[in-house]
Amino acid sequence: MYPEQAPNPPAQRAVEVHQPTPLPPVVPALAQVVPVQPGTVPAVASIVLPDGRVVTGYAINPAQPEPVAAKPAVSRTAVNVALGGAGFLAVCGGLVLLTSFIAALTAFITQLITLAAVIFGGWIAVQIFSASGHRGGTTVNIRKAVIKRNHFRS
Repeated sequence: MYPEQAPNPPAQRAVEVHQPTPLPPVVPALAQVVPVQPGTVPAVASIVLPDGRVVTGYAINPAQPEPVAAKPAVSRTAVNVALGGAGFLAVCGGLVLLTSFIAALTAFITQLITLAAVIFGGWIAVQIFSASGHRGGTTVNIRKAVIKRNHFRS
């Protein structure tokens, strides 16, 4: 609130007086300080107060926090080595699966061939051993060259 807008005159308000606290003298550092001219001249700001006074000074930039240490980027070589290793393991696993599949397929085909040989051999054995007891089929007598079905006689 500005003084001219206050309901009570300024003389009636209580005034507190603050005395500045003196600072102890600064002990000079061991290293010698060399004054350095700033690279750019900072801008001067002027503010006009409501009572007409002008305050001039330098603008104070807010303190910037220290930047967080950036993590080092992962090198392309490390990424390529990792991907190559994963690809190599995938190929090795695929070859192991392919090898086991081929072995299982070979065993299955071998069992099918064995089964076919047993069935076909049994069928031939039945034909041979049952031909002597059963006379109703084609008769072939090679010594006399008699084939009844074709009526071939010599």
